[in-house]
Amino acid sequence: MIDAKRERLERPLALTSGDPSGIGPEIALRAWLATHADAASPGFFIVADPAHLSDLARDLGWNIPVVETDPAGAPALFGRALPVVPSQQRVMGKPGRPDPGDAAATIASIERCVEYVRAGLAPALVTNPISKEVLHRAGFAHPGHTEFLAELALRLFGETRRPVMMLWSQDLAVVPATIHVPLKDVPGLLTSALLVETGRIVAHDLEHRFGLKSPRLAFAGLNPHAGEGGDMGREDIDIIKPALAELARDGIIVSGPHPADTLFHAEARKRYDAVIAMYHDQALIPIKTLAFDQAVNVTLGLPFIRTSPDHGTAFDIAGKGLADPTSLLAALRLAQRLAFAECPVIS
Repeated sequence: MIDAKRERLERPLALTSGDPSGIGPEIALRAWLATHADAASPGFFIVADPAHLSDLARDLGWNIPVVETDPAGAPALFGRALPVVPSQQRVMGKPGRPDPGDAAATIASIERCVEYVRAGLAPALVTNPISKEVLHRAGFAHPGHTEFLAELALRLFGETRRPVMMLWSQDLAVVPATIHVPLKDVPGLLTSALLVETGRIVAHDLEHRFGLKSPRLAFAGLNPHAGEGGDMGREDIDIIKPALAELARDGIIVSGPHPADTLFHAEARKRYDAVIAMYHDQALIPIKTLAFDQAVNVTLGLPFIRTSPDHGTAFDIAGKGLADPTSLLAALRLAQRLAFAECPVIS
């Protein structure tokens, strides 16, 4: 049996560059400062422009050696330098001033990191924040990271998967059933089949990746007060309740639909392990209120592990030395725990 500690040291996590004009490079540098001297912390390499990282560290006054390598050479370097697998393209943008010319390298960084995971050179993928607006201006066809990762799952692993976004922290885990869509479109997109598929994926990964036996899923209602028995909309009765009944027949522990305004206080959180919300803000407002710096974006349903900090590119503070690496560090630690079965992650 392979020693888990030795394997952690020999197989560092793959970290993407994110948008190089955002705070991704800065928090990657800070994450290395926080972890390189601790053998228990997750080691990683980043696919990025080494010169850009070196220049940024110098400009911020941080003594961080940046060394070019390949994934196999990263473990020997991590204790003394930030291992960087070169992206083969110089960064064109400036901190806070993104350039669509960097889009190709940003996308390639994601692809190459997934390829490294597929090849067994990294146990998991951690992604830095991207700017969808910048990528879309350059012709990127996907709504965001999650959908692109589903394409890579098919292209590189030969598996058709529906990815599910979960925001996780020690205090709360939430899953939005619909994500980046206008609020007016949500009722039309919600179906019992969608909720059943989402519930099955969440229950499976909570058990098999997070080490939680018999996970309890709470479903939020769509309408105020979960519809008030149909007086404020029938979606909770006609769509959500049939989905819960089918999931219960599968043996999954479910409850709801619950009024969302009373679902997230401390006492309520003791009664479930994850909430499946009906739309983006219903899920993200409570977790960002409770755990803004500690929350991690985890993509469930993929044939590989992917985590990400739960924040954006923060162009307004990029390059100023103000970016907080806490969420990236949480993403790295969670990826390590999931990759090396250091479970249960949820207790």
